[in-house]
Amino acid sequence: MEPSSAERDRTDRAMGYGLAGLAAACWATGGLAAKWLFTPLNAETAGWPFPPLGIAIDPVMLSACRALLAFGMLFTYLVIARRDALRVRGKDLPFLMFFGVVGLALVHFTYFKTISLTNVATAILLEYLAPVLVLAFSVTVLRDRLTWSLPVSVTMSVTGCALVVGAVGGSGLKVSTAGLMWGLSSAVFFAGYTLMGRWAAHKFSSWTLLTYGLGAATLFWFVVLGGPAPVFAALGNPRTLAAVTFIAFTSTVVPFGAFLKALRHIRATEASVTATLEPVLAAVLAWLLFRESLGTAQMLGGLLVIGAIVVSQMRTTVASELPPAA
Repeated sequence: MEPSSAERDRTDRAMGYGLAGLAAACWATGGLAAKWLFTPLNAETAGWPFPPLGIAIDPVMLSACRALLAFGMLFTYLVIARRDALRVRGKDLPFLMFFGVVGLALVHFTYFKTISLTNVATAILLEYLAPVLVLAFSVTVLRDRLTWSLPVSVTMSVTGCALVVGAVGGSGLKVSTAGLMWGLSSAVFFAGYTLMGRWAAHKFSSWTLLTYGLGAATLFWFVVLGGPAPVFAALGNPRTLAAVTFIAFTSTVVPFGAFLKALRHIRATEASVTATLEPVLAAVLAWLLFRESLGTAQMLGGLLVIGAIVVSQMRTTVASELPPAA
């Protein structure tokens, strides 16, 4: 007996939320791994279960190196195992290049620029305003059906994220005009990545979209850094190469691929709300591994984000609003 359409819809949505949650977990894990790998050896690390490795590389160079290595991993895999995924029409290349630059490279660039002008908490909070933008665009432009659960879940997720990063009373934030503008730009680009992924996930396979996107992102970083030489020089150090390879796989290949795949199963707003699990998971893991404090406000924020994901699923069962897979 074949499953009913309602059962298939539930299974499909469970897959989507699971993939988006996997992406958030990998982004959180990758960020903490980077903290361990690149923290200076002379830093105060009392209570850490293991000492930092002290690999020297700045955030922009790290983004360039991980884009190059992630592209290399995916391209090699597709050449060996899924060569058909590399075949695209010439008229699709401008979109794939645009997706890679705007949806991948500029998300990282604006995020790190915000950190340089503010701090990590402020950068995370501003970037995770993206669900608000995704919801607004999806409803007003893409004509998604607005259910009560979407604005409620977006509000809960943004509020929860604010609590997790320490925005209560402004104590965890550092705001400047330039930092605010760059931070809002990171939210726009992350929302753009989500919305472009929603459209493209039903036109290209996740492998195709991510491989070409990372290739375009790599070219972007070559331009920013004045050519490929600085990137290859940084990767010439075996310890740096090993560390960045790990980061490229755990925080780029797996999560970005999983998030794009999730967009085949759930709406863009639902996926972006689920992605706000990243700072929550990062805070919990930092508490477990690095003995960082986890206060009442952070725990409440985590519960709000989890609640937001649950609320986003509370809608009247309707036919899927996403276009059928090609």
